[in-house]
Amino acid sequence: MNVLLSAWATLAVLGVYFWTWANAARARMRYQVPAPSMDGPEGFLRSHRVLMNTLEQLPLVLGPMWLCALFLGDLWGAAGAMLWCLGRILYALGYYRDPARREAGFILGMLASAALVCGAVVGLLLR
Repeated sequence: MNVLLSAWATLAVLGVYFWTWANAARARMRYQVPAPSMDGPEGFLRSHRVLMNTLEQLPLVLGPMWLCALFLGDLWGAAGAMLWCLGRILYALGYYRDPARREAGFILGMLASAALVCGAVVGLLLR
């Protein structure tokens, strides 16, 4: 079974996570918030919230992506994961500017995760 696209998509998902981590680390330095403190100016808090929310989302994309890739097809799993990546990037960029602007990215990411879950279910039912 070929899952090359899903392997690359996994790396893209992890790349999005590391990008949010780097942004939170930069905010920690910019706003001079010493580790392990999690309190500070709003700019730091926004970056940290994006990082934590992205971390919380990883199980909602990685597990369903691999199930979808294995049981429905590699292209479907990878496409769903890449859609999630786009949603997370839109979420982060919106949140960094103004938390009220995160909604479109959040919805897109959640729809991508839901589509991956549905794809996994369909793939399993077809077996």
